[in-house]
Amino acid sequence: MDDIDRYLKEDLGKKGDITSNALFSSQRARAVILAMEDGIVAGLEEAAEVFKRSGATATLLVQDGAAITKGTTVVEIQGPARSILKGERLALNIIGRMSGIASETKQLAERCKQINPKVTVAATRKTTPGFRMFEKKAVILGGGEPHRYGLYDAVLIKDNHLKIMGSVEAAITVVKKKIQHTTIEIEVENESDACTAAQMNVDVIMLDNLDPRTGERIARKIRHINPRILIEVSGGIRPENIDKYAAFADRISLGYLTHSSKNKDFSLEIFKN
Repeated sequence: MDDIDRYLKEDLGKKGDITSNALFSSQRARAVILAMEDGIVAGLEEAAEVFKRSGATATLLVQDGAAITKGTTVVEIQGPARSILKGERLALNIIGRMSGIASETKQLAERCKQINPKVTVAATRKTTPGFRMFEKKAVILGGGEPHRYGLYDAVLIKDNHLKIMGSVEAAITVVKKKIQHTTIEIEVENESDACTAAQMNVDVIMLDNLDPRTGERIARKIRHINPRILIEVSGGIRPENIDKYAAFADRISLGYLTHSSKNKDFSLEIFKN
């Protein structure tokens, strides 16, 4: 059982759609999904799979990642009325959630690139449990970076690791002895730790919870020590202050993309065949 199956099971339980099952038997129908606002659309491929598993056939009229306007028909569905209604809410939830993330990512990424063409905007692990892969995909469709997918695909030494290890130097030393051929990133909150990490040749230094002026000053010092290191900024970054970090950062990661982006509104309209 994969994610789509689990989502359908959550909605259908053991009895299925008792309302539609009571009202309909073999009636067939046609439906369309309409965008109710402008944005970047995402989640159409997943929605099509939802309808396929519920017994209907969905045809995508635009591609995931496309810029659309209010009123655009994005999907057409054919099949038994029961099957269309069975998948309706799940499909709309997926499209709305993913499109909201993709749209916000696109807007912020374009704003930042106007200031610094080399900067990227990235997600974090502050995602909805069970829906991370889809939220990260939406960030990519919006022109952002997914960052880590979990605790398994990159080293990120954070403040709580450092509290136990005692120092930046101790943590980096141990990690480098035990892990090779994997990106090593460390989160720092002051200039001293940043300079130590730069001298120890990590791959990425994350400047966490620093105001833009302090962050820019420390970024200059890191680049003077080791210009190869990628400088990431994170912590408390939102649409109202992201511009202040764009000029000096290589990557801006913000949980806002996946925990606070507003869903885009889509509607399904059904017709008798």
